[in-house]
Amino acid sequence: MTAASLLAPRAAQAQQKIGFTSVEYVLSQMPESKQIESDLKTYGSQLEAQLKAKQTDFQTKLQAYQSLPNTTTPVIKADKEKELQTLQQGLQEFSQTAQQSMQQRQQTALRPVLDKIQKNIDAVADENGYAYILNSDAGSSPVLLHGPKDGDVSDLVLKKMGITPTKEAPAPTVKPATNTGSGVPPAPTRTAPRKK
Repeated sequence: MTAASLLAPRAAQAQQKIGFTSVEYVLSQMPESKQIESDLKTYGSQLEAQLKAKQTDFQTKLQAYQSLPNTTTPVIKADKEKELQTLQQGLQEFSQTAQQSMQQRQQTALRPVLDKIQKNIDAVADENGYAYILNSDAGSSPVLLHGPKDGDVSDLVLKKMGITPTKEAPAPTVKPATNTGSGVPPAPTRTAPRKK
């Protein structure tokens, strides 16, 4: 074996092309994204309305209990207290179920769109000779901390899908979840599709 044949695999590895994309950016540019966001907002509003109705019912019954006359028998008071405990437990369970339902609805809605993005990322990588494409917004610790602008294939992925990009790709950021105060959480941040 010659020295050149030993160095050939290293030279090939050094020349592998690496690209990156912001899945969040690509997703935000897709027409499907606005429809998913609208559907999730509508569903969240429905859950919030149901929660508010349950809270109102609980508050009404709590006020009725608090205004019972002093002559009310202990049996009736105990019965009303049990009813209030049941309603309060139902509120907590509904809030938890609503959160899970919202997350499941979002995952179900995003799955085909994320699969479409992944398919086009794979095609862009193959057509443009990229050995690796990293997600620059993968959760709380981005996979890519620095990269040249010419390695960003987000716009190529959008063009592959027939979408004209409308703005520059945002810098990778971590968006903290915020509470809406309604008992129904905001939709969780989107996750990147995984390479198959």
